[in-house]
Amino acid sequence: MPLRQRIPSIDVARGAAMIRMAIDHVRVFAGVPPGGPRPGVFFTRWITNFVAPAFAFLAGTSAYLLGQKLGDRRALSKYLVTLGLILVLLELTVIRVAWTFNLDFGHYLLAGVIWMLGWCMVLLAALVWLPMMGIAAFGVGVIFLHNLMDFLSPAATEAFARSSFAWLWQILYFGGPLALGEKGPTLAVLYSIFPWVGVMAAGYAFGAVITLEPNRRDRICIPIGASAIVLFLLLRTIDAYGDPRHWREGPPGTPALFRFINTTKYPASLDFLLMTLGPTILLLPLAERARGKIGEIVATFGRVPMFYYLMHIPTIHIAAVFIALAREGKINPWLFANHPMMAPPPPDGYTGPLWLPSLVFLLGTAVRYFPSRSSPL
Repeated sequence: MPLRQRIPSIDVARGAAMIRMAIDHVRVFAGVPPGGPRPGVFFTRWITNFVAPAFAFLAGTSAYLLGQKLGDRRALSKYLVTLGLILVLLELTVIRVAWTFNLDFGHYLLAGVIWMLGWCMVLLAALVWLPMMGIAAFGVGVIFLHNLMDFLSPAATEAFARSSFAWLWQILYFGGPLALGEKGPTLAVLYSIFPWVGVMAAGYAFGAVITLEPNRRDRICIPIGASAIVLFLLLRTIDAYGDPRHWREGPPGTPALFRFINTTKYPASLDFLLMTLGPTILLLPLAERARGKIGEIVATFGRVPMFYYLMHIPTIHIAAVFIALAREGKINPWLFANHPMMAPPPPDGYTGPLWLPSLVFLLGTAVRYFPSRSSPL
């Protein structure tokens, strides 16, 4: 079918992910720990698990669509390398300042989701030279096979940690804090490159599906999404492969449902990706049919993902500063500390009632809609 300027389902799906993402980042600055025993807190965090997989997968799909428009793999490859490196630079500078509101670059750098997307684009720039089946096989293979790393012996893991390439293994897969030299900053690797490059490659191959005639596309999306969900339920029930966190061995007293769906995100396990990408793909036909004002608002955020991302963290952070000032009569120093996502919550007295971050999320989403509507990014 002729390639349209935009495919509505992608904008709606990506916009829904952008909106949900803000829920979790409001939670961060509200000082509410992720998950937790209370259903409200647990599911507030759980629904945001769908965001990063949608980002990476649809970024690959968008790269495929751009390649179809350009008609030149060399031009596409150059674009992906350029954009990828820009994203990495933004993560280490602008986004890092937005998270911390400080300029302490000498001690702390964050390798978050934008870092991951940037490096995955750089790698995708090489993968686009493969045949489409080769790209699809690489993507699916990485997604399904990377959890073989869970079976490494303690001795092998120790060997990785002691090797001269330990820093590379950490960036590529294991994640965690990485000291950049004796006097250099600590790079907090939140998102490793694997398996996300596999997700992006699979999304690129999925571009061949998304450009089909709508009815035919729906007939493919529904079985793919449903199969991923069924496979997740099967693997998670067996609990032998697909996630290093075995739900049957979870903390006593935690509801079985919580343990069952509390899959590993860092690095993203096979179970995590099946659990999140399955519904995302399954619901794409529904996203295609999203109409009316609500559908248009959601699609607006999806059309300007980079602008929205760069805007939403500082606006949430600023809101947290004013709320802390109003509630406590002072600005809590925690709001200017490094690593807010993993640092312990502020002392008692900072965290307010749960309805407050919900209100901040709703108002912030409404405020960000108007500049997003006119953004060129």
